[in-house]
Amino acid sequence: MSEEVNTPKQNWFVGAFFSDRDPQDQTARFLAEGVWENGFEDRHLDVVKSMRPGDRIAIKASYVRKHGVPFDTRGHLVSTMAIKATGRVTRNHGDGRRVDVDWNPLEQPREWYFYTGRATIWKVATGSWMSEALIRFAFDNEQQDISRFRNDAAWSKRFGDEDPSPEEDFQWTPFYEELATALLSYKDRRGELLAALQNLQTRHENLNYLTDKDENGVSMPLDDICPFTVFGSFNRGITHAKRTALAGDWAKALGLSTPPPTAFDAIPLLNNQNSWFFSYKPERASGDIDALWDAFEAALSLASSSEDQARIRFAEAYDRARGIRGVGGKLSMGLFWIRPWNFLPLDGQSRRYLKTALMLDGNLFQADGSRYLDILDTLVAKFDDPEYPVHSFPELSWTAFLDPAGRSDEADGDPVELAPPSPTKPYSVADIVLDGCFVSESELTEILARWRSKKNIILQGPPGTGKTWLARRLAYALIGSKDLKSAIRAVQFHPNMSYEDFVRGWRPGSDGKLTLVNGPFLEMVERANAVPEVPHVVLIEEINRGNPVQVFGELLTLIEAGKRSPREALHLAYPRASDETVHVPSNLHIIGTMNLADRSLAIMDLAFRRRFGFVSLAPALNDSWLQWMKAKHNVEVAHLETVRRRFDALNASIRDDSTLGAEFMLGHSFVTPPAEERVDSYVSWFRAVVTTEIAPTLKEYWFEDPSSAEAEVSKLVEGLN
Repeated sequence: MSEEVNTPKQNWFVGAFFSDRDPQDQTARFLAEGVWENGFEDRHLDVVKSMRPGDRIAIKASYVRKHGVPFDTRGHLVSTMAIKATGRVTRNHGDGRRVDVDWNPLEQPREWYFYTGRATIWKVATGSWMSEALIRFAFDNEQQDISRFRNDAAWSKRFGDEDPSPEEDFQWTPFYEELATALLSYKDRRGELLAALQNLQTRHENLNYLTDKDENGVSMPLDDICPFTVFGSFNRGITHAKRTALAGDWAKALGLSTPPPTAFDAIPLLNNQNSWFFSYKPERASGDIDALWDAFEAALSLASSSEDQARIRFAEAYDRARGIRGVGGKLSMGLFWIRPWNFLPLDGQSRRYLKTALMLDGNLFQADGSRYLDILDTLVAKFDDPEYPVHSFPELSWTAFLDPAGRSDEADGDPVELAPPSPTKPYSVADIVLDGCFVSESELTEILARWRSKKNIILQGPPGTGKTWLARRLAYALIGSKDLKSAIRAVQFHPNMSYEDFVRGWRPGSDGKLTLVNGPFLEMVERANAVPEVPHVVLIEEINRGNPVQVFGELLTLIEAGKRSPREALHLAYPRASDETVHVPSNLHIIGTMNLADRSLAIMDLAFRRRFGFVSLAPALNDSWLQWMKAKHNVEVAHLETVRRRFDALNASIRDDSTLGAEFMLGHSFVTPPAEERVDSYVSWFRAVVTTEIAPTLKEYWFEDPSSAEAEVSKLVEGLN
């Protein structure tokens, strides 16, 4: 019994929509019978079995709204989740289908915005400010801090207080979404849509390609059309002015009064020679265009619902439509057009960016519907991370377009009027300090100058000194901007990391045959060579966890600052041709991080050390830390002084211990909440960190003398309230 009581309780958000029941919304029955049921016989069984008595559970309904919300949507759709009832699980029947619940019905559903999940059964764990805010909203009746969510990186481009740069506000997206919604009503009125097309063809000669052909190749009017081909008519290689005019006339024909966009940033274009989503009539299967309409409808439904039925329907419709002759990967572009905040385009530039900058590969171009949904789920989860390079699908597409190594100014030989690359927002050492670095600006300037000269540096220090955090921001400052995200590639070394993983090696291809594949380092060599005016960075976390000499191989010679020249080029261990040589360009810089307290690591090879500059970081609970904590988290100075004094005393004990030393001191990250985290009580937050992070670390340090660890823990929290 006591074991059950001490088990941490879980938080569940579950749907009550059953497409095969009458009524489809089963909320009333669940409340009346004191149960919740899984509507599937073959899905989520293990998840439901993991629900435990005492867990908190809420019935949710997810949808999108544009009007009637307590903030300005600026014409965008906003993800909304209504909490309809809350309760506690009292019994799990163990069949994966049913749990008993002590429900607390709500008089009116409470609406929650933005962070709404993508699954019928959503287990929300503590650990992030977003999830904890949702838990407090649902189960403790707290209000949502809408302003904080609006201004988070994942949603600020649409709903935030600070106006984004013109090319990053994606003003075209509301128009595209409205046009798609209006177009859906023509699914069973395609004759009217064709009449509108014929009328538009009299005024837009660039629409004249939309004619069919008979068995003899003779042109004839279309007798059917799909919604993606309608969108494709103004998302191909024509000038912006023509795109605006055509999009506006399509909108008028469909009964919309919304003005068309004049800028089309982040929108992938169709090849002018392949702008259709279906074949000419002799090669077209009878159900092709119906399948495209079904995929269109399923996508719009999925964008406004998190129910499993919508996901299943979409995956099946996606597979049918994608299998149509001539569609393939173009389908994802069409999905992005109609709901740009919900779907990922898999055009060439986006796939390249996903692989080289975001490290998502796996032959995405061939992904089926289920795999495509998995990719969406993965990215949406990462968009919530403020450190992730991009925070939405339009931003991903725009960043891929800006990528200097992948950008093209022509589509299939036809001149295309593309938006010029926007001026990137500068980033310097002053910005590093503003972001929350407690190293002085002058010291940062010296580190950056040394890195430019040496080409390769390693940040070393005790745990918690912000090595990876600082390494990434030094990379931004070296490049001069945060915006050129593809100029940075992060890699984590581990004991099994090999030359074949990092540089180049044989890998099985999709056909089962072995093929030579470049690793992340050679990919960055190629990127840096392609754009020599832009500094590029390889960031290697925990560089001493691998065997760097073995991992770099012959390139260890070439990374030396004095050998960054084509004259120094060498043959690789796995050449693509007998005469292939490689050199490391001078605009490719390496920054590594190294945790000095890791006892499992061997001394680094001297030849490797000679090619790197080393920068030591120490715990920095200095006046800069105190001022930042007061300004960012509104912590009383008295509490900060107390924590600083006690933490310094702890580090002195660690430093003076003959079995430990300065490299085992604890860094300031242990006592510094992330900038994006809301801390209502710093003392409570600090006590929790001591219990869950600092105490376990000290027990490991003094594993043969647990009383010393306990004494140090007591000193940290004694009298703090």
